[in-house]
Formats: sequence, C-alpha cells, structure tokens
Amino acid sequence: MTDFFADSAADGSTAVLNGAELYFAQQPGNPERPPVVFLHGGPGYNSFSFQEIFGERLEQLDWPAIYLDQRGCGRSAPLEDTEQGDQLDLDTLVEDLEALRQHLELEQIIPLGHGFGALIALEYARRYPQHTARVVTVNPWVHFPQLALTLLAEASALKDQPLNDPAEEIRAQTPEDEYPAVGGARVQAAFDLLNARDLLNALQFPDPQARMRLEFVDAEGQLTGRAEVGEALVYQGLWEFEYPPFLQDITRPIFVIAGVHDRSSYPEQTDWLQDLGDADLTVLDSGHYPWLDDEDAFAEALQEALTR
Repeated sequence: MTDFFADSAADGSTAVLNGAELYFAQQPGNPERPPVVFLHGGPGYNSFSFQEIFGERLEQLDWPAIYLDQRGCGRSAPLEDTEQGDQLDLDTLVEDLEALRQHLELEQIIPLGHGFGALIALEYARRYPQHTARVVTVNPWVHFPQLALTLLAEASALKDQPLNDPAEEIRAQTPEDEYPAVGGARVQAAFDLLNARDLLNALQFPDPQARMRLEFVDAEGQLTGRAEVGEALVYQGLWEFEYPPFLQDITRPIFVIAGVHDRSSYPEQTDWLQDLGDADLTVLDSGHYPWLDDEDAFAEALQEALTR
C-alpha cells in the first residue's frame, strides 16, 4: 500500500477517475488502519463541512481519512464535464469509489456513508467485499418510496392537513407492464405542501443553532449544492429505488449511527439495515448531522463502529 498520507495535501487533490475529474482530500492517521472514506449525502452536497467540523476529531482518533466530493459535487467537475455527461446512477458512483481506491493503491477502505451516501457505501461493500474492511452508515437512506412517504406525512402534519397518500391511485392508473411511480408522486405531493428546504430542516434539525452552524460552514466553503446531480438520479428513478433486498448480500460488518431526532432516517430506514443487514445500531440524541448536535457522542460512536 502506498504511504500516500506522508505528503498529505491540506487543500486536496484532483484526478480523472472513471471518466470524471474527482476531488478528494487526504488526512493522516495510523497507516496500519484502512482509511475511512467519507461519502456525503445530498445527493449533490460535498465533503467540506464534515471535514471542517469533524476532521480534527477523526485525526485525534488516529484514523486515516479521505474526504471525497462525489461526481458532479463540490470541488469535483460538473456532470456536464464528465465522459458520461449528465447521466448518473448508483453504479457509476460506486465505480468512482473503486477507481479512487485503485488510484491510491489501497488494499481496503472503510466506506462511511451519510444519508444518501450510505447507498454508495453499502453497495460498494456488497460489490467489493474483498476491499471493504467494514461499512459505517450515518442516518442512512435505503428505501426511497418509504422516505417519500415520511416526507409527505411530515409536510401534511406541519401544514395541518390530513395525510393523503397517492400510492393507491398511482398503482390503479399505471398499466400492468409499467412500474408505478409511487415515490415520485409522494415527493411531489409533499413539496406541493411545503418547500423542500423547510421540510428537510424540520425533519433533520432538532436545534436551529446546529442548522445555522452548518449554513455558516457551507458559506465559508463557498460551495453550493449541485441540483443537477439530484435531478440526474431522480431521472434514473431514485424515488422508486428500494435497496433493502440487496442488504442480505452484504458479507462485511455493517454499523449504523442514527440520530433519534432525524425523522428522515430513524427508525423506518434504519430498521431495514437491522432486519436484513444484521447491522449494529447505535442511536444518539441528535438529528441528521450528529457531529453538529453532540460531537463527543458521535466521536465515541464512530470509534466503536471502527474498532468493535
């Protein structure tokens, strides 16, 4: 394994991998440990805020880390500048991660996926078990029609409206040879009631000060979300995607860190990982970004997930 941490660049690096220019930053740690590769959520976000807020604590754990801005996100090249253009799916994001592992000549990695990033982490572990020491997810999203129902239920409650799930109507109207777009209809209904930003803030942040801190760090990094990334994945059917059946194929240990106040993930999404992936679950008194709400508790939970 190349000792690439010896000359780690604080400002990060870029490399053309799997047809896309990808940005990644390397952080030193014990070279005998497989590095954690942080896979941000969104989709369309970046790794800057996690590195800025929690990177020093991860370094104190003496754990090598890599912060990757996924294809089309953050400091990586826009989708339109990649060989694949504006086409994007989960397979491509997983192969980007494998290309990065090969580029850095690493024998094994520990994918650490947050929210949407958990999909990439889990599928990488399923597809490349020989290169995965273990997989850690934080407030994962794995069943998107169910997530869409959660969004609709929350929007309905916030607007003091009865929950009107369009699923039955969509199924009745869909021809037998077509897949009913239940997830997409639920999301549209939710966003018709309440805009996406306000809805996700209500679901994910128990403390407004934590949200403001994240927004401040985002502004400091001068990185905005890439809407085209989410749009490309939605075009490929993201809101209809159900990953749970694949969890049974993962042979590497799965660890989940969940925030009890993150209603976008806990408990509906995390239950799938426990039931079908035999995941080890730790629940914290936090929201979607536990390193914002209780950095010490998250550091302890992550250390246990990395060493247990």
